[in-house]
Amino acid sequence: MEHTAEKMVVAASPERCFAVVSDVERYPEWVADVKEVHVLERDGAGRATLVRYRAGAFGRSTSYVLAYDYTGAPAEISWVQKDGDITHRLDGRYRFEKSGDGGTEVRYELAVELRVPIPSFVKRRAEGHILHAAVRDLRARVESGPR
Repeated sequence: MEHTAEKMVVAASPERCFAVVSDVERYPEWVADVKEVHVLERDGAGRATLVRYRAGAFGRSTSYVLAYDYTGAPAEISWVQKDGDITHRLDGRYRFEKSGDGGTEVRYELAVELRVPIPSFVKRRAEGHILHAAVRDLRARVESGPR
């Protein structure tokens, strides 16, 4: 299993970052690899707690189900994979912390375990793409809307 992380400062509040990340049904609008999102369960506050995704990965389509945890909200949102066709594990979290310039330091962490072994260099390249896109795409989304 691999565990990787990336961080970036964005020009938006932690609350705005949390709002964008927790609105999973809109992911296909701004997360390039996510093609479909189906919320399977919600908590009492209406937040998605169990979500099925279809996404592009490794040159093919993949499906997985993530269970979300909002215990650290709005400073953190985390998830664990409950089911997946090419991954055993796809667990992660976003953390949001105010930065000195009025923005937010976003930290994205991801732990991945594939069902089928692939060459290390291919896996590292894919992980790098996922991590970079996760913070880059989030920054583009939050900075384009209300602060």
